[in-house]
Amino acid sequence: MSPSPDVHFISGLPRSGSTLLSALLSQNPALVTSGRSSPVAPMILRVSSLMAEGEYAGDFDARKRDRVLRQILDSYYASGTERRVIIDTHRDWCARLGLIDTIFPAAKVICCVRDPIWIMDSLERLIVRDPILSSHLVPIGKRATQHDRLDHLLSADGVFGYAWRVLIEAFHGPFANRLILVDYDYLARYPKATLATLTRELGLPAHDYDFAHVESHDHTAFDQALSTPGLHQLRPKVSYEERRCILPPAVQETLAGGMFWRRPQAGESGARILA
Repeated sequence: MSPSPDVHFISGLPRSGSTLLSALLSQNPALVTSGRSSPVAPMILRVSSLMAEGEYAGDFDARKRDRVLRQILDSYYASGTERRVIIDTHRDWCARLGLIDTIFPAAKVICCVRDPIWIMDSLERLIVRDPILSSHLVPIGKRATQHDRLDHLLSADGVFGYAWRVLIEAFHGPFANRLILVDYDYLARYPKATLATLTRELGLPAHDYDFAHVESHDHTAFDQALSTPGLHQLRPKVSYEERRCILPPAVQETLAGGMFWRRPQAGESGARILA
């Protein structure tokens, strides 16, 4: 029997490079990546809740619980188990570092981060690309104005608000040493240095990554289900591009200074920071 592959995770903030990073890592033939958010984290969370309460709670001791939860990921990636490393992506991994510490004790969580101003700018550009504003990233009752859309995206139920809260908790929590924060600007400017550091930190097999010819997984069906075409679309070449921000100045002022991982004391958390 071949040894079980190593397991690591990608999490962090939306519109911060997780799809790009996953696409780059997938060039390595020793790795299998999910490309976008996979169902593994939600499946593990639902099964673990069944183990924790109700009529079946007494059926699972710690060893059986951990074995069953590990096998969810193993089974999902069964076709890629000949690979040496699995890297799964989902925002919820930042909220479940204690679970990762127990069932994947050698795993690291790569957290893709970015200036919140440019995350919200990117989300707004995606949404208004559609003239009838049909994106499911925002409920229909919150789509009328830019301020309504931004308020929802920043709320606890919003795609940014939720990810921001769990990232903050993870960064300041007891398992922060499992985190590797990758700033989008750093990845876009220095992709070779980023991948070299991740190769060392994760113990990945060496590979000569091609940053001029990036091919992503086909996420068309996933993006269409969210009525947000282009959500996971990538440019063919890794590059940093300047652009004009379309957010009102008042919103920019509210979000300014949010890059806590760039503050001098950020390294005290124990997380590895590439910024």
